[in-house]
Amino acid sequence: MSETWNPTTAGVLRLPSGRLVRGRGLRHPLPPGPPPGFALYLLGREPEPVDWEYRWLRWPDFRLPSDRPATAAALREAWRRAESERVEIACGGGLGRTGTALAALAVLDGVPPGEAVAYVREHYARRAVETPWQRRYVTRFS
Repeated sequence: MSETWNPTTAGVLRLPSGRLVRGRGLRHPLPPGPPPGFALYLLGREPEPVDWEYRWLRWPDFRLPSDRPATAAALREAWRRAESERVEIACGGGLGRTGTALAALAVLDGVPPGEAVAYVREHYARRAVETPWQRRYVTRFS
């Protein structure tokens, strides 16, 4: 990866390992800077195609993913790829589902499950992970 995202830019989460992952809301314009090399889109319906590699996970707003084993596998792939690629995680607004997925990545990166939501709220968005069941999903993620 020749050009990385700036971790001080809003929406870019630096995990404890140094991996950078951009979270965003798809209802907002694409932020400036290089596009992702890989993205996970967490939506109730399939997104519009983009010019980079992406995976769609059926994940209705304010809910949990429809296929939890497939979601866990996709999150593990995103975490691995973030070591050397620009990875983006996005839902409609960029807080609930995106925050939940980012907190799961933090768990994969070594943050204790009980602390991952607080980590994402401190380093990504203070309103990330919106519902009690999303918080519970993170505490049970492994």
